[in-house]
Amino acid sequence: MSVSQSTPPPLARAVEDYLRHLAVERGLAPNTLAAYRRDLARYAAFLDREGVAEPGSIARAHVDRFAEALRDGADGGSPLTARSAARTVVAVRGLHRFWALEGCTVGDPAADVHPPLAGQRLPKAISIDEVGRILDAAAADTPSGLRDRALLEFLYATGARISEAVGLDVDDLRLDSGDEGPPIVRLFGKGSKERLVPLGSYAARALEAYLVRGRPALVAKGRGTPALFLNARGGRISRQSAWTILKDVAESARIERDVSPHTLRHSFATHLLEGGADVRVVQELLGHASVTTTQVYTLVTADTLREVYAAAHPRALG
Repeated sequence: MSVSQSTPPPLARAVEDYLRHLAVERGLAPNTLAAYRRDLARYAAFLDREGVAEPGSIARAHVDRFAEALRDGADGGSPLTARSAARTVVAVRGLHRFWALEGCTVGDPAADVHPPLAGQRLPKAISIDEVGRILDAAAADTPSGLRDRALLEFLYATGARISEAVGLDVDDLRLDSGDEGPPIVRLFGKGSKERLVPLGSYAARALEAYLVRGRPALVAKGRGTPALFLNARGGRISRQSAWTILKDVAESARIERDVSPHTLRHSFATHLLEGGADVRVVQELLGHASVTTTQVYTLVTADTLREVYAAAHPRALG
């Protein structure tokens, strides 16, 4: 398959040299190589329309215009999603890096070109009422039911990532609220970074019930483990099992939208901010390295503020 019937031969040959390099020296899988070929064919066709006949004539401005045009199809192709546009720009950058290393071009005009940014996606949170319905639906007084309630209460109370929750050991909990302070849990986030997160009274009670009346029955089915949340065989519960537990409970609660463990994390952050928590406190609780990551949740609460303002202010609408 040629790069493009209308592409000038020098440019077409240079692109084919790179594709051959990917196939022979890099050993790319056929499907991956086909994706590179499609992306670079689009780039070559764009350059042809720009009047560029050879690699040495490509300037930074050409690469910038191509990257900017991918999202709306202004380059002559179909509009791409942010993910597909980013993949195409990566292919173009790899092409130019190869040409520069091989001496085909003097410099690399694509070295500092970055994929177009995707529109900022707001985290998906559910309402406090929906969270309550989910937690109430996980109230079965059996070993597995006590575990499910404790797990879901824990996820919403702490905003923990699901990997952090299933990785917990019993010793990571301090439920005694005596002189040593309120209930608290030690979480290990990305890069094994440790943080301490308070436990609300609902989560603490659910965990106590599970530890007293649920976990002993489950651990007896296995070989003994320090893991906090156990499966039916007495071993540490998996991420997939935890996701299934939440999915099943959400269906029982008649929650109509998709809910995942990460939804509870998003809801934890959103509800804290709506309740007046400082964004830097929420950052620490979530284990975000940068407050910039946490600030996306302020966009959610800003939408709520606008709705409340429109409904309550006497001169908001006219």
